[in-house]
Amino acid sequence: MVMVESTMLALGTKAPAFELTDVISGNPVTLETFKGRKALLIMFICVHCPFVKHVEQELAKIGHDYGAKDLGILAISSNSVATHPQDAPEHMQTQAKAQKFEFPYGYDETQAIAKAYTAACTPDFFLFDANLALAYRGQLDDSRPSNGKPVTGKDLRAAIDVVLAGQVIETTQVPSVGCNIKWVPGQAPDYFG
Repeated sequence: MVMVESTMLALGTKAPAFELTDVISGNPVTLETFKGRKALLIMFICVHCPFVKHVEQELAKIGHDYGAKDLGILAISSNSVATHPQDAPEHMQTQAKAQKFEFPYGYDETQAIAKAYTAACTPDFFLFDANLALAYRGQLDDSRPSNGKPVTGKDLRAAIDVVLAGQVIETTQVPSVGCNIKWVPGQAPDYFG
């Protein structure tokens, strides 16, 4: 396991387009799926990562708590199944059902979407405003698998609330930390150390 931080993509960056299939419903998911929402949260996660396992119940709670609000949510796994077969779509589906994810979960087989978003770790969070401009990229909260701090989602939840209110996030954004995305051998992007 290699622990890395978010790349901290420039605020204001427009959400890159994507086309995925939700492993739960089989339905296609694109930016158009979330058209008209006040905010869009893109989360890069996976099945096996201990950092994701540590927070996946909170991710499910965020999906539940904001389900009636004007927030679109999409989880994406971009890990290579050639090197990490435990992250294959059938295992993603099992994870989503076990955690009761109320948002689509797509598999980025080519890893092109992770590269477009400069995702580096799992979990990695990107929150966009109503104009699909990046408003937050950073950690869920201060909890890590071995630091004893409770998982609250406070940083991400606060950011979501501010964006849903149509305001600008004024606080310092702390990078997310997690396992590196498992790139196809020899295909790691330039931004990934």
